Amino acid sequence: MRIRTKIDARAKTRWLKRFRPPILFALCGAALVFLAPYLPDYVPDHFLTDERAEAISEIASGVLFILALGWLVGTIVDALIKRRLAGLHLDAEDNLEARKSATRLDVVRRVWIVIAGIVTIAAALTVIPGVKQIGVSLFASAGIAGIAIGLAARPVLSNLIAGLQIAFTQPIRLDDAVVVEGEWGWIEEIGLFYVVIKIWDWRRLVVPLSYFIEKPFQNWTRKSASIIGPIYWTVDYHAPISRMREKLEEICKSTPLWDGDVVNLQVTEASGTSVTVRGLASASTSPKAWDLRCLIREQMIEWLQTEHPEALPRLRVDTAIDMPDEFSGFAPQRE
Repeated sequence: MRIRTKIDARAKTRWLKRFRPPILFALCGAALVFLAPYLPDYVPDHFLTDERAEAISEIASGVLFILALGWLVGTIVDALIKRRLAGLHLDAEDNLEARKSATRLDVVRRVWIVIAGIVTIAAALTVIPGVKQIGVSLFASAGIAGIAIGLAARPVLSNLIAGLQIAFTQPIRLDDAVVVEGEWGWIEEIGLFYVVIKIWDWRRLVVPLSYFIEKPFQNWTRKSASIIGPIYWTVDYHAPISRMREKLEEICKSTPLWDGDVVNLQVTEASGTSVTVRGLASASTSPKAWDLRCLIREQMIEWLQTEHPEALPRLRVDTAIDMPDEFSGFAPQRE
């Protein structure tokens, strides 16, 4: 109970710390409005006149109030989204719906921060006289520069739009198992402009968001976390296929890694010296499917070595010698 109380207290402290900057901006703006009439009394007239002091304090307080309001609204929405994210059960066995919500909320939260920041700064700049007119005149008189800036910002905008597409269409979600550029791993983070994939050996693959809209990739958990894993063996023609099929079912039933859905064994190829046997087994998640495949492969090999060594692949050599006709008389005669 004490631990729970401490955690709640820390959460409340972090919540209050997020509101310190907008509160400080608002207090500074209020202080400027309150102190503006008294500034000329402490500053010489040749430095600051009454009208100038009033204008500066009005502009500065307006900028501070707008920044405080924008920061406050942005912080409230961000905190509410984070609170919702913290309540999702991503560690559950079947976390598909939780991952859908987490992906949508996380991308929307990041986009919201950028939009709120841009709108707040733009609103604050409109309070300053001349800034809006200067910006418009610069864009009007520098068409070439505007085109160059637009071309330079195209990758940024494409990734931002791709982020919104991913948030709502969800070709990928947090914790999805994917194969990208020949690397298999999990979606660890979906940012505003890139996606971080945690590869199975703990490396990180960073991919632009637009990649998942423009190029094909494999998503092993698109509809469900369940997946079928193949296992291959190369065996001799004397291999007991029906017994191997029974052994495969026995191995699957003996381990909790198997989800009880799919188990099958078939001969998929037959060459001149060996046959290829493929086993199929399903699991509830990709990591479990990998462990299940390794377990089945190892136990089947051990079983073949012990019970059916004749099934192991072997190399056959024909030792018959064809003798020329002139030496046929020297061949030993059988009685």
